[in-house]
Amino acid sequence: MNTYSRHCIMELWECNNEFLDNRELVERVMVEAALEAGAEVREVAFHKFAPQGVSGVVIISESHLAIHTFPEHGYASIDVFTCGERIDPQTAAQLIAKKLGSKRIYEVNLERGMGEMTFVDNFKKKTQTA
Repeated sequence: MNTYSRHCIMELWECNNEFLDNRELVERVMVEAALEAGAEVREVAFHKFAPQGVSGVVIISESHLAIHTFPEHGYASIDVFTCGERIDPQTAAQLIAKKLGSKRIYEVNLERGMGEMTFVDNFKKKTQTA
């Protein structure tokens, strides 16, 4: 089995605060992003915190998607990790950012499973504004 994998990490700011505090919506967004990116969903686990915030993971055959939300700051941290080259983690991550209404995105992409880790974009973080 090939160990090559890709890891997309995004910081999502200025998201819709109400979305970020809705466990059912966050779960649906994460599962839809996995499916729309072509991944095979295996298990789903999400938790709503009191007084606010949601954390969850979507286990996919190709690895996972994870999220932690901070509605009081309009912020969500996500990571999408995929093994192989069939599923592009950036596709799923960008879908999540769009569906959560993020207006400011910071992104780091890693290639993994090849020995020494290499950062895509020569260690530069990408900043997007919607």
